[in-house]
Amino acid sequence: MQSLLDPAILFFVFGVVAGAVRSNLEIPPQISRFLSLYLLMALGLKGGFALAHSGLTAEVATTLACAVALALVVPIIGYQILKRLVGVFDATAIAATYGSVSAVSFITAVQYLETHSIPYGGHMAAAMALMESPAIILAVYFANQLRQLQASAGGVVVMGNGTAALGAPGLGGGSNFSLGKVLHESLTDGAQLLLIGAMLIGICTGDAGKAVMAPFSVDLFKGMLAFFLLDMGLMASRNMQKMKGASPWLVAYAILGPLAHASLALGLCSLLGIAPGNTGLLMVLAASASYIAVPAVLRYAVPEANPSLYFGMSLGITFPFNILIGIPLYMHVAGVVLG
Repeated sequence: MQSLLDPAILFFVFGVVAGAVRSNLEIPPQISRFLSLYLLMALGLKGGFALAHSGLTAEVATTLACAVALALVVPIIGYQILKRLVGVFDATAIAATYGSVSAVSFITAVQYLETHSIPYGGHMAAAMALMESPAIILAVYFANQLRQLQASAGGVVVMGNGTAALGAPGLGGGSNFSLGKVLHESLTDGAQLLLIGAMLIGICTGDAGKAVMAPFSVDLFKGMLAFFLLDMGLMASRNMQKMKGASPWLVAYAILGPLAHASLALGLCSLLGIAPGNTGLLMVLAASASYIAVPAVLRYAVPEANPSLYFGMSLGITFPFNILIGIPLYMHVAGVVLG
């Protein structure tokens, strides 16, 4: 309950309510984009300053290796489960969405740790950046394998709505499809580059840079996060409508999947002896689902999938669940198990 009384979380709840009653309240897209870039830049600077202070240690390397392992294992397991619930291309897209991460969930979790004075490593921003792309690469690989199998079986492609159609070059598997372009977009996404660049600047400037940038990266952070979560609440409320009529199994996966992924992260962190604060953040990252970068790439890489499923699940169900319930739950469990 105490976490729900945080102003930023309350603004998210307010946004959900405003969207539910069909209010005309709206944050202009340009402002929303600016807020997301600001938060990533501030987060990257914070991580860089912390890394400049601590240096590259064995704990840092272990945590980053754990992050990469989760980014590979989660979409692989997710695909094996989801292909029993939906078509194979939808399973690929949903698995990739849940195998990647939500930067806003991570930023909200960082704010939770700072509010409750729980220590965490600045290298966790690098962990988030590393977990962004593996799921996209796996999705491209799975989709291409599926297309080859279906082509050898007569060229029948199962579309996102469950219908079948003959394969065609424009369906992402032929001459119009560029694996290099997809990988380039996933690895050079502007938001991710900004995060990494800000972190490198923080490392280079150290404590002197931290003192200079504090009014920007610290003092404004909470208010900017609250404003952005208001916008996310409006978006989440509107995307909940996309899940009307969806399979109850998909709705269940949108909640139980993140819990299972967070449990996997907890078990791995326990084996490796990772600190509670960092464990909590890895649980949040493993439990989150992308709703910006990955869906944008999937529209091009896996056009056979139904966007309303993977986008509606991630933003309409999983994101609100993590913001309101998941983050405090993961942090509490990490503290109890590893504290």
